[in-house]
Amino acid sequence: MIICGPKGSTVRNRKEDREMKILAIEASGLVAGCAVLDGEILSADYNIQHKKTHSQSLVPMMDEVRTMLGMELDTVDAIALSGGPGSFTGLRIGAATAKGLGLALNAPLIPVPTVDAIAYNLYGTDALVCPLMDARRQQTYTGLFRWESGDAAAGAVQSAEAAEADGAGAGSSNDSAQESFLKEPRMITVLPQCAVSIDEIAEKINELRPEKVIFLGDGVPVFRERLKELMRVPYSFAPAHLARQRAAAVAALAMQKWNEQGEACFVLADDFRPEYLRLSQAERERAAAEAREKAAAEEKAVAKQSAATEAEEKGAAEQSATGEAVGSEGHATASEAAGTSQS
Repeated sequence: MIICGPKGSTVRNRKEDREMKILAIEASGLVAGCAVLDGEILSADYNIQHKKTHSQSLVPMMDEVRTMLGMELDTVDAIALSGGPGSFTGLRIGAATAKGLGLALNAPLIPVPTVDAIAYNLYGTDALVCPLMDARRQQTYTGLFRWESGDAAAGAVQSAEAAEADGAGAGSSNDSAQESFLKEPRMITVLPQCAVSIDEIAEKINELRPEKVIFLGDGVPVFRERLKELMRVPYSFAPAHLARQRAAAVAALAMQKWNEQGEACFVLADDFRPEYLRLSQAERERAAAEAREKAAAEEKAVAKQSAATEAEEKGAAEQSATGEAVGSEGHATASEAAGTSQS
């Protein structure tokens, strides 16, 4: 089968007689990770949070996984990656690695929102899920998610399908398989990933008044004390083995996208751009400098215009004074002439 990418582009053939194989990359935060998901089998999930930078660790990790699995890279059908938000440096390293692999293997990318992937660690929980990533400057990359029981999700989708089909019959084996798939719990996005202050997300959660909420992510240690002051609903923190980014979660969400959307979820390597949600520090500093320069230029232009106006008004006043003086002198001369004539 030829896998078609966006805009009619194509990537290499994928054999239809085997399951989809996804290589996932996680580099959006402090964790560097890679995973291999072969159909429903998680063949590898390798994650490290240590002093090394992602540029030092990510490729050697993937090579070790490849060696341990005895896997040829050209058997990989798609490259999944954490698409942002997150660390600007980490996202760029992850993007560069994924794009390089995608171009070398002629394989498509499947970007997965970072915050969604973190929330996916708490599969099936009955609590509201709130990932927190430290975005610095007292802000967090966050979102809100909940899990809906499979029966409810299936009912909602089936109702929508029934309306679209306008009463058309069903019963094929494909329909049965899809119904079975829809009975699995599904993650529902309550608030899409965003960059806000910890006070804002806490206020939003308090307004929703959930029975309980679970926080997770590298922002938890940063905001733990502040959350004690802000939260007015029951809350807890995820345990260590579920509290950070995991490449396996990226792979699982990518596979879900493939199952639901097919080739529509593919992005060509050349077309992928990380989702930063906000400007980097360098970009913010540059924007601030440009704003200061613009303000200074406007101030200078206003001062120049004011000076020109003042000079114009002064010239007009001098001209008026000169006219009045000439008029007075002429009047005096005329009076003297009249007096001489009378004499």
